[in-house]
Amino acid sequence: MHGLTLYEIAAQYRDMATKLADLDLDDQTIADTLEGESGELVEKGQNVAFVVRNLEASAEAIKTAEAAMAARRKAIENRAARLRAYLLDGMRVAGIQKIDSPYFAISIRKNPPSVDVFDAGQVPADFMKAPPPPPPAPDKKLIAQALKEGADVPGCRLVQGERVEIK
Repeated sequence: MHGLTLYEIAAQYRDMATKLADLDLDDQTIADTLEGESGELVEKGQNVAFVVRNLEASAEAIKTAEAAMAARRKAIENRAARLRAYLLDGMRVAGIQKIDSPYFAISIRKNPPSVDVFDAGQVPADFMKAPPPPPPAPDKKLIAQALKEGADVPGCRLVQGERVEIK
């Protein structure tokens, strides 16, 4: 039975349980026999759980690394912006508009005009934009509560899924 998948082992176990039930044996004999034969199923299940735990740990490590890299990227971007402002201030103080070098052409340029809204309360309604309202969406908590209380909600039903918990 080595090299079988979890599905194959489970199917064999299920077939054995069915055959034992058909032999008209007492419940204790069936339970003892199935327990004795469950070793490979238990071992395979444990091995799958080990792989799940390993993958979850890897995903968490990647998430942590992503957060650290994003923080580092932001710090580098902020440092570059501060140095750019430092360079601009130094050129302004010195009265230099352009620096030519073999590596860079550095110059002070004017930005396009931008609007500074210093008091949004004074802006006329014609100049305000309103985002479109979000489309209506089912309130699943409210629907679940109604269904649990026996109400009929067209287009909805309660479903009970299953999951594997590894502690």
